[in-house]
Amino acid sequence: MDLSQAAALADEYAKGGLERELATLRGEWSDELEASARSPDYRIRAVAYRAIAQFRFRQKIELLRRGFEDDSPAVRGSALIALEGLSRAHPGDVNSFRPLLHDLATRDSNVAVRRLAIVCFKNGTPARETILILDGIAADDEADRDVRKTAKSVALLLVKKQNRK
Repeated sequence: MDLSQAAALADEYAKGGLERELATLRGEWSDELEASARSPDYRIRAVAYRAIAQFRFRQKIELLRRGFEDDSPAVRGSALIALEGLSRAHPGDVNSFRPLLHDLATRDSNVAVRRLAIVCFKNGTPARETILILDGIAADDEADRDVRKTAKSVALLLVKKQNRK
């Protein structure tokens, strides 16, 4: 079994509520995941970052920062997918990476990475500066159409969250 297969199994365990089995699998694959995140091959690094969420590896959340700063858009995207998955149950995860997410959403050279960074904000708290940034992206005629559309919908969602308080 390789890391991607173990991560898929971990995801099944988590969805099935098999916490003991998930914990055992985490213990068996923790070192491999760390080593894979440092691999020279971007494909292996991308699998490792995505596995963090599949394993529900809360202890490795800070490892995502390395993924956000990776040269490969595939790795940055995988790290963002992991953050989005983990932050569904823990909005504080988005909040702890907010400045970095702002940077990825506004300046990343890859359109898909920008959209993924924007999507992560929907799981966080509705911070005023984030809403302003998203509104700015949505109004930018030079930005990619899908990026503008995503920014607008997430900004609206955050405003709704803010108004519910």
